[in-house]
Amino acid sequence: MNQPHYILLPASPVFIIFSLIGAFLLNLLPWGGLVGVPDFVALVLIFWSIHQPRKVGIGVAFCMGLLMDVHDAALLGENALVYTLLSYLAIMIHRRVLWFPVRTQALHILPILLFTQVVQLLIRLWITGKFPGWLFFLESLVSVALWPVVTWLLLAPQRRAVDRDDTRPI
Repeated sequence: MNQPHYILLPASPVFIIFSLIGAFLLNLLPWGGLVGVPDFVALVLIFWSIHQPRKVGIGVAFCMGLLMDVHDAALLGENALVYTLLSYLAIMIHRRVLWFPVRTQALHILPILLFTQVVQLLIRLWITGKFPGWLFFLESLVSVALWPVVTWLLLAPQRRAVDRDDTRPI
């Protein structure tokens, strides 16, 4: 059954900034060598690149990538390149993805996440020559599993009240 589509309020730039900062802080947590911990910045970037491509685009993705490069002590530009590709690919499909339900949207972002992880893997193989193992790709699957939760959380401030007040014009 199809659920009705409600008109959402405009996304607040302040909320977008705070959601990116929150995702960055989640990535700063000491997860250690845990397998399958998603890249929260990538997840939030792909969300905003799909839902608000004019407010969060390739430039924001590049800056967030540089911040993550400094945090990870990785090759400078590695995450910046990956996040830029991620944002570009998300902006390319944003009109089509928004027509689907949230679970189908998650299936549409899976190839994007896997492609960016392959790019990241190729860079690491080229620099270090070490293969991290096939569980490296579990991060994309966990991110796709979290997509409905992230969508619900980040769209929550934009939803209108279900019971409309007749005295309001909108």
